[in-house]
Amino acid sequence: MKRLAGILIFLPLLAAADVGDDKVLAAREAFRNGERVRLAKSVEALKGHELLPWAEYWQLRLRIEDSQSEGVAEFLQRESGSYIAEKLRSDWLKAVGKRREWEPFRSEYPKLVQPDQEVACYALQARLADQQDRTALDEARPLWFSLLDMPDSCLPLMEQLILEQRIDSNDAWARLRRLLEGKKLSQAKLFARYLPKGQEPDGKLLDTIADRPARYIARLPANFAATRLGREMALYAIQRMARSDPETTAAQWRDIEDRFPAAERAYAWGQIAWQAALRHLPDALAWYEKAAQASPTTPLGEEQIAWKARAALRTHDWTTVRRTIEQMPPQLAGDPAWVYWLARALASHGRQQEANLLYQKIGGQPNFYGNLADEELGRSVTLPAKAAPPTAEELAQAAANPALRRALALMRLDIRIEGVREWNWTVRGMNDRQLLAAAEFARKHDVFDRAISTADRTLAQHDYGLRYLAPYREYVEPKARELALDYSWVYGLMRQESRFVTNARSTVGAKGLMQVMPATAKWVAKKINMPRFHPARVAEMDTNVTLGTNYLKMVLESLDNHPVLASAAYNAGPGRARRWRAEHPLEGAIYAETIPFNETRDYVKKVMSNAIYYAALFDEKPQSLKSRLGVVRPKGNGDTATEELP
Repeated sequence: MKRLAGILIFLPLLAAADVGDDKVLAAREAFRNGERVRLAKSVEALKGHELLPWAEYWQLRLRIEDSQSEGVAEFLQRESGSYIAEKLRSDWLKAVGKRREWEPFRSEYPKLVQPDQEVACYALQARLADQQDRTALDEARPLWFSLLDMPDSCLPLMEQLILEQRIDSNDAWARLRRLLEGKKLSQAKLFARYLPKGQEPDGKLLDTIADRPARYIARLPANFAATRLGREMALYAIQRMARSDPETTAAQWRDIEDRFPAAERAYAWGQIAWQAALRHLPDALAWYEKAAQASPTTPLGEEQIAWKARAALRTHDWTTVRRTIEQMPPQLAGDPAWVYWLARALASHGRQQEANLLYQKIGGQPNFYGNLADEELGRSVTLPAKAAPPTAEELAQAAANPALRRALALMRLDIRIEGVREWNWTVRGMNDRQLLAAAEFARKHDVFDRAISTADRTLAQHDYGLRYLAPYREYVEPKARELALDYSWVYGLMRQESRFVTNARSTVGAKGLMQVMPATAKWVAKKINMPRFHPARVAEMDTNVTLGTNYLKMVLESLDNHPVLASAAYNAGPGRARRWRAEHPLEGAIYAETIPFNETRDYVKKVMSNAIYYAALFDEKPQSLKSRLGVVRPKGNGDTATEELP
């Protein structure tokens, strides 16, 4: 059995040279180009290839586009339970939903496991078409407020809500505000037609305000506040101005705010305060208070209230931190970040027992705030007991799973998106032993990102050596040691940057294990006198690690040798990392929580938490996240002039 397991595990590697791979790529190209005859020939040529089901899926997709369903039912039955079946079923439901063929839609929809919003709205339409089910509109109404990017399939539901007067003018303006706040100008123009007659702003007016909000405010007519439209457009201009200059906006708003009712004044001050908090301006909390004074019953949006709490953290105003978190919607307040900071606020007021209950609520979670909560409870961060390695039989079962094999084959052909989705779909619902076997299966084939994400899913039996893989140590450790970098931190950063996908490329052009940007690569190569550097080599292992670690060392030295600042700089640039410091010493955890960019804030937390797990693995002893986070010194204190750093 062990010999059989070994053969099965390496079968995908033997398939790497499969002569059918070029036919798979040809089939995919034919699908993308809509070449039905060529695709049919490719499908025939792929008989026996493990990716034949994907070629068949592509062929059926084109048939669905032609309003044909021949072969769909057979494929769904044959591939039942697989990601490809789920994907095809979703595609088919969208097609019949668009044609309003509700009878076949109702028959097939219950078999869909994870409907996206487009299909979900078609399902509500199908229910609405059945005159006996009037609850569909009750479920549709919250979408008016929650969805920014609304699929076309949802629009008939919204129109019916308006027709039945379940959406009023205040609801319409509330949606328009949210769309404009989210910079969804085209969507705002679309939904403006749902406002009462005479209140609809035309597209040109919205464009004018978006481009020159200050000029619009300066030219407001004397009677602008006489209509809802006039006031709302002024509020939009104030919101747009605040994004670039909250202080000037606040001064101009004071000149006209008495022309607005209380709820609208609260809205404007809430927008100004939010943007001020994002820029760490000292007046942010005072402006939040003006919003509350104008209308205590007008709620802040989730982002606004989160940034009120962050503004209070920056000033160590623990009373406001506590009150703000207690006012958050339950789902937001339940986030580990706000559970932790509420506990800290309670502890600052001597309510340690209540704080400890909150720490215990999130303690033990393998994440940034779970780590910090553990330390508040007096527990160092340690690795859980290592699970027994997968048996030969467990590995054989993973290797024999056709969907896992297909996923690896897709990734081998650099069809990564489809491969990752099929892998993730297949491992959902697996028990811990199956997950560990699948993770080891991926690791043996150097598909490290899937090994990590799969090992991350275990609930009781864990292998942190798989969760925190450290491949390519022969490249990374020598560079880290040469530059006196903590290679636990370097690995923590690499895990977050690329998950060790060597050919990873971001949407902005960053490449390789350490996701080095082309301009940064060129700059660093010149600084370190790298011989024979060429931009085409940036993704090469040794070149990428050399450039990435040297740049990391440069930003670390330029920012007080503080890893939190350097992590932020690696993601968002040294200039921003420097500007985000305070005028006074700041806990590293507070600095991380108050980073204005969502991506960078999440990135820094994960890099620092990753680092302590790598340190626990490498050093084989308990770790402290708090000691790594340390204290960030005030602006202008301890860093060197580094304006030339990219």
